[in-house]
Formats: sequence, C-alpha cells, structure tokens
Amino acid sequence: MTSGGVQCQGVSSIIVVTMVTSLMVAYNRRSSSSSSSSSRHKEGPASAMRKRPKMALVSTLGGYTGVLDRKSLRMHCGTCALVTSSGQLVGGERGREIDRSECVIRMNDAPSVGYERDVGRRTSLRVVAHSSLQRVLRRQRELLNGSQGTAFVFWGPSSCMKRDGRGHVYNHLKMLSQQLPSLKLYIISRLKMMAFDELFKNETGIDRKSSNSWLSTGWFTMAMALELCDRINVYGMVPPDHCRSPSNPSVPYHYYEPSGPAECAMYLSHERSRRGSHHRFITEKTAFANWARSLDIHFYQPDWKPVSAFRTGS
Repeated sequence: MTSGGVQCQGVSSIIVVTMVTSLMVAYNRRSSSSSSSSSRHKEGPASAMRKRPKMALVSTLGGYTGVLDRKSLRMHCGTCALVTSSGQLVGGERGREIDRSECVIRMNDAPSVGYERDVGRRTSLRVVAHSSLQRVLRRQRELLNGSQGTAFVFWGPSSCMKRDGRGHVYNHLKMLSQQLPSLKLYIISRLKMMAFDELFKNETGIDRKSSNSWLSTGWFTMAMALELCDRINVYGMVPPDHCRSPSNPSVPYHYYEPSGPAECAMYLSHERSRRGSHHRFITEKTAFANWARSLDIHFYQPDWKPVSAFRTGS
C-alpha cells in the first residue's frame, strides 16, 4: 500500500476541522440507540462514526470529484471487502468470499487476473496514488478497459491535481477520460487531502508533516471505506504487533510481486525511518485496529480481532 509523498499548503484550522467532520459524515448519522453507547468509546473523529441507516441506498461523498464533470462520487455499500495488496493473501483462497461482498475495494495497480482464487474477480472501487498512475496505465487493458463500472479515485499533491494545465496527473486523467468516456474517474480535493492529514493527527497524536512522513494509500482507502460502507471486511492486513515476532513466516509485500521485498521488512524499515518520504505503516494499522474495537470492521487472512487498545506512535 505504498504511495508517494503529499505536500499540502496550510489553510485555517476552522476549514480543516470542517473537512474532518465532512469526511465522517456518513457515520455521524446515528440511530436512536447508538447515543446510549457512545460514552463508552474513545472521543475523536473515528469514535463518532456509526453505520448510516440502511435506507440510504446511495450517498453523495464530498471531496471526490469527477475529472471531467466535477460531480461528486455517489456510492454506498452494505458490506465492503477491502482487499489489500499483501502477500498474506496468497494461498488463502478467499476469492469467492470476497466476490460475494456488495462492494470490493482494491488499491493502486493490484491485479485480480491470475489471482482470482485468492483475491476475487470483482472491483467496485479502486483507490490509486499519483505515483501509481503510470503502473495503472501500463495495465490499461486489464485495469481500465475491463473495469466494467469500477470507480477510480486518484489522490496526490495539489500541485499534481491542478486543473489549470499544470497538474500533470490531472492532465493524464483528463486525456484518459476523453479516450475512455465510460470510465468513472475521480480525484480527491485539496481540502479533503488535508482532512485525511488531520484525521491521522487526531487518531495517532502524530503530525504527518513534522514527522516527515507520508500517508499510505491504505490510509486513504480505509478512511474512504468508513464513509461508504456499513461493514468493512479487510483481507490481508496483519495486526499492528505482527512484525514484532520473528517466528512469523516471511511473505512478500505485494502478492503479485513474489520476488519483491518482504512485508515485515518493508513495514519496519518505514516505521523506523526518519529520512522522509516514508510511511507509518504500523502506526496506521494501530489506528485501524483501534477503530475496529468500536466500529463494524473485521480482519481476515489472517483472521484476528483487536482485543485491547493498541498504542499509537510507536
């Protein structure tokens, strides 16, 4: 779930807080019974999330705008399968289970062709980092031409997404939309990007900029799933303390790159790095595990449950 760096310029704190609230609007629609249990959960953006009423068949999600028409993404799923790119998926044979989900979410250029038994066939939403655009284009026949209604959401620095002719990622996406008008292409707005940053800070106590690190595509994807899914089944994500044990078998970081770096080696090197342009993979997973203690989030392949609060910022 690696992604490139994001450079956002500051705006007023009032705007940022407003966008954080908007980011979680779907889960702020509480049922009358949820108010009695809210005091038992940790305060903060994630603790306020609750499932939207089942009658809300489609929701408009602010901050994700169409490349050409600038219309907001409209999507809602009862149950989502969020499929990571982890080598943990190899041999699990969860493909049919994944495909039975109402919506299937994938990341970057992770393929399904050739891996259907383990990762499934269907894709409802694909979240793509600006740094993965070229890899997606190289797999155009598989990922784009055969998308069959998949919505693609691209994120990146505001300088890459400018619509004034200077945003090179937006320019590519605009040409792609013109060539393949049936594609559903969206970009994340600058203010929405800042809301993701603020969410990370609120949930982990770490300021992404001052820590000289970057959010991963996994962070954006999980946060998006919280907006559009009532239940999230995550496939291939290990618990935060997984890599502390040397007895765990080594698996590739990406299931489709068996000769690539090992997953734990990648997680640990990024978590410990202070050189910049690294990700806080373990810190992010700690936040996800803590969310799962009170939200409808479940982890499979490997199967695990957060039994106690994990400490962030380690």
